[in-house]
Amino acid sequence: MLRLACRKLCAHMNGGSEIRHLSCTQRSAFHSARPSLAPRSFFGVEDFLDDDNSRPYTYQKEKKSKNPNKHVSFKQRTVAYMEPFTLDVFISKRFVSASITHRVTCKQVAVAGTNSKDIKAALKSRSDIPACLAIGQILADRAREADVYTASYTPRERDKFEGKIRAVVQSLIDSGIDIKIYLD
Repeated sequence: MLRLACRKLCAHMNGGSEIRHLSCTQRSAFHSARPSLAPRSFFGVEDFLDDDNSRPYTYQKEKKSKNPNKHVSFKQRTVAYMEPFTLDVFISKRFVSASITHRVTCKQVAVAGTNSKDIKAALKSRSDIPACLAIGQILADRAREADVYTASYTPRERDKFEGKIRAVVQSLIDSGIDIKIYLD
């Protein structure tokens, strides 16, 4: 479509006698009355535009909502304010870390991990069940210092609520932090 428009423009500018090559369009020079040839674009971006000719060089379109006016329930809109703190637990082969984050401001209120210097020296291993229990107790103490007594926890899709994750959450509950667990 763009090429057709360029052809029509070139044909109109040339008086219809000849069509110039597509990589060039005519434009009038600032100081001369003669039109000069200028490249259409540096990389020929027009060849790579999307269907709606809006975004050059995008190979993967973002998913558009099927219904942009979709109703959002009251619970979906208010859950971040009713339960403002979330618990995030990350366990790898080498260390354990947990944090309590405020949903609305996205600030971490309390953080504990076995990689920190003060905890690293006291533990025998950084990724076993006793380390998870220690992280839960330290996180509970730091959360109480920040006046946080409740939090919600939703495990990631790949995580099962058992073993080390359960040990961290149970340690938080035993230390006085009320954790609301959402299992799907």
